[in-house]
Amino acid sequence: MQERVLLDGGPLTRAQVVAVARDGAGVGVSADALAAVAATRAHVERLADAESPTYGVSTGFGALAVRHIPSDRRTALQRSLIRSHAAGAGPKVETEVVRALMLLRLRTLATARTGVRASTVEALAAMLDAGITPSSPSSGRSAAPGTSPPLRRRARAHG
Repeated sequence: MQERVLLDGGPLTRAQVVAVARDGAGVGVSADALAAVAATRAHVERLADAESPTYGVSTGFGALAVRHIPSDRRTALQRSLIRSHAAGAGPKVETEVVRALMLLRLRTLATARTGVRASTVEALAAMLDAGITPSSPSSGRSAAPGTSPPLRRRARAHG
């Protein structure tokens, strides 16, 4: 059993995914990856403060992309989006599948290309590291490509 997987923004091996998903290996995120995530988040914050609209930051989504969202309503918009996409039903997904999905999402977040807060990355890593695997229903509302009901529920647990 591999004792710890350190995410640095690079690719994961199959063995690393299996170690975390099946064997409960610990997970950490490198300081360099966290610094890059924080720098990207700072850029998103600058976009949010700018006068010009930025899709999904200072506007709505999809058909509402032309609607400006006042800065005092943006947090509520993001929370509503996560809550609406976290709804699910059906049989519980196997723990190892949820852990693998959590690790793969964490790897994506650690690439510093999403604009997520470093605290979100740290929280997801801490959940995996502590062996915390939330119960996840197998089906739910459609969302962005690459997400699934179990992943959307992780975001809800954090925010």
